[in-house]
Amino acid sequence: MKRIPSDVPSALMTVTELSEYLRVHPSTVYRLLQSRGLPALKVGRNWRFSLEQVNRWCMEHEDEYKDKPRQK
Repeated sequence: MKRIPSDVPSALMTVTELSEYLRVHPSTVYRLLQSRGLPALKVGRNWRFSLEQVNRWCMEHEDEYKDKPRQK
């Protein structure tokens, strides 16, 4: 897994990089993008994600997922 340097405040990640960072499947990133308002920037046909904004979004939404059972 690639690490984003902590000294880069506005590092932009691809869907693949973000899915590795969050440890979820890339389709989960797309689902969160569509249904939950995951902050992103569209560059042409591709999505880019600010590490700082994603971390802030995760902190704001963590209560939604804390005790939620996993769906099969």
